[in-house]
Amino acid sequence: MHPMLRLYNTLTREKATFTPIDPTHVRMYACGPTVYDAAHIGNARPIIVFDLLFRLLRHLYGEAHVTYARNVTDVDDKINARARERGITIRALTDGTLAQFHADIRRLGVLMAEDVNGAGGRPRFIEPRATDHIDEMHRLIEGLVAAGHAYVAEGHVLFDVPSMPEYGALSKRPLDEMEAGARVEVAPYKRSPLDFVLWKPSKAGEPSWPSPCGLSEPGRPGWHIECSAMSWKHLGETFDIHAGGIDLIFPHHENEVAQSRCCFGTSVMAHVWLHNGFLQVEGEKMSKSLGNFITIGQVLADWPGEIVRLNMLKTHYRQPIDWTLRGLEESGRMLDRWYEAAGEAAPDAEAPVGVVEALCDDLNTPAAIGELHRLAGTSAPALKAGAGLMGFLGQTRTQREAARVDASGVDVARVEALLAERKAARAAKDWPTSDRVRADLAALGVSVKDNKDGTTTWTVAG
Repeated sequence: MHPMLRLYNTLTREKATFTPIDPTHVRMYACGPTVYDAAHIGNARPIIVFDLLFRLLRHLYGEAHVTYARNVTDVDDKINARARERGITIRALTDGTLAQFHADIRRLGVLMAEDVNGAGGRPRFIEPRATDHIDEMHRLIEGLVAAGHAYVAEGHVLFDVPSMPEYGALSKRPLDEMEAGARVEVAPYKRSPLDFVLWKPSKAGEPSWPSPCGLSEPGRPGWHIECSAMSWKHLGETFDIHAGGIDLIFPHHENEVAQSRCCFGTSVMAHVWLHNGFLQVEGEKMSKSLGNFITIGQVLADWPGEIVRLNMLKTHYRQPIDWTLRGLEESGRMLDRWYEAAGEAAPDAEAPVGVVEALCDDLNTPAAIGELHRLAGTSAPALKAGAGLMGFLGQTRTQREAARVDASGVDVARVEALLAERKAARAAKDWPTSDRVRADLAALGVSVKDNKDGTTTWTVAG
């Protein structure tokens, strides 16, 4: 019997027991990357956090009974501008950027389609691209116009925000207050300053598609409509969980709710809304102007992905996280201790209850990590199973050390020769030579440990 999963729902501002619409098919959607440039380390937070939730749901409900869709935005003003700057097509830019993103997050231990999708049956992980769902966007837009929730004006199709009295329920922003605080200077074709674009004309050189609603000129979708279209296509009119960064609550997720509910006439879009907190670097908000804008690739150039993943999960997902060098160093030492404790053990068949219970409490990763610390002193197989559920300790201690040595580029033959020289010096009680050899090894990035049984082992930094 598994513990009950409890999640904090942004929609209700309460933590409650999660009850899926259909226990045989749990459905989750998360907003993914906009692929115009290398993703920064803050973009990795929702990817890692909701990968962990996906793993937990699969553990609780069965691998064949969970579907996770994480979209890719591949049509956007930033994408258009960057493609023009580089003199390449939109598709070339987005394909290349997405390939790099995939390479980066795979090193973070994130489950990918090839890891979870079987040869038959429905896909368990889906990564829909916006440009592959133009037909679904057309159908949504035309449905909203037909229902009186959207209108055509000067080549645009806009959502009529005042037509939905419940608008603002997710972000807890009353409609009348938003109207009072709206900008004075707005597009003249808008009926209300709050109305947002569902479809717009394409400018010269921009990607374009035939427009909906009888518009003669080609155009392209607004940002918000794409997620409503993709979640509908792959998960249905209503589904269990919608996830993303806290910065997306308004306007993006609020507008998604409005589009989907008003088109389908449903009382909710997703039953549970999850949002992760912000990331700052060394106590400051990350920005290019401050010079602390760090990409995932830059972090991975200096730190193994497993350390980066642990450093991200040490802080509860809803809290702000301070990304520091000290934190990464601490995470590295933590993993070293776990690998030492796990040794060559095979994992238990079942994840330990303590770890599962912690994760079922709204993904309480600090508590789960505390339980892994406890297991490191009691049971190597249980430690391996609990860490495995969270995406850690995917190797044995020997495999990990071999990988670290290989990645370091250290000359193994040189190291072994120095160790033999040191052993001979210690046998002859030639301590100056022993100390000098140890210093030579340290210069190579090698740490030496003399064990109680008389053997000597060595590791490389990393």
